[in-house]
Amino acid sequence: MSREILKITGEDREHFLQGLVSNDVTRLKHGLVYTAMLTPQGKYIADFFLVPAGDAILLDVDVRLAPMLIQRLTMYKLRSKVSLEPAGLCLHRGLGAVPEGAFADPRHEALGWRAYREDPQGEDKTDWDALRIALGVPETGTELTPDSFILEMGFERLNGVDFKKGCYVGQEVTARMKHKTELRKGLARIEGEVPLTEGAEIISGGKAAGTVLSVAGTTALAYLRFDRTEAGLEAEGQSLSFERLD
Repeated sequence: MSREILKITGEDREHFLQGLVSNDVTRLKHGLVYTAMLTPQGKYIADFFLVPAGDAILLDVDVRLAPMLIQRLTMYKLRSKVSLEPAGLCLHRGLGAVPEGAFADPRHEALGWRAYREDPQGEDKTDWDALRIALGVPETGTELTPDSFILEMGFERLNGVDFKKGCYVGQEVTARMKHKTELRKGLARIEGEVPLTEGAEIISGGKAAGTVLSVAGTTALAYLRFDRTEAGLEAEGQSLSFERLD
């Protein structure tokens, strides 16, 4: 999926972001920070990477979300000494050893590295979709939608949220879900005997139990009601096994 790389400058850049995103921006001193921006009700707006870049912070986001995200960040800027503009850089990705100038993907070590360069990346034969599905990593627009809560989508497992950093927009709801409730719905990896279809309904004991989301062959990600899985799962006439990924 195409990415937009933005550049955030100004002396207030770190403080500005710290009050808006789910992760601790001070972790930039260690490399990439995977994080999300939420509504006051704790629901997903956008997920992205923050990247240390000297006297700036780069923001790596799905190109489809970039205009909306720029608008929201500008709305929150008020009198903060912060500027936001396109960085004019291209995302490069790869597996294996992290090359000079690149950063390990913080979500999972098997996702390799990310780098930000002036020229577009050459041919890349990696099946990134199959890899992220195997690792249980949600994607913007498929698993991650405006109805999503990030804890149901595995953001704690993916190092995308910090519970000690202090207040940010949507923090109260996220903290309550962490400490006061047991998740009854969430992301799961499912496996069938034959390839599944995106959007297929998952049934358990004659009741709707979830939806098939991203698919890679007989493996898929699904959004499940965990309180309706005891009777076993099936979709499109086949039995499914599943593993919770919240």
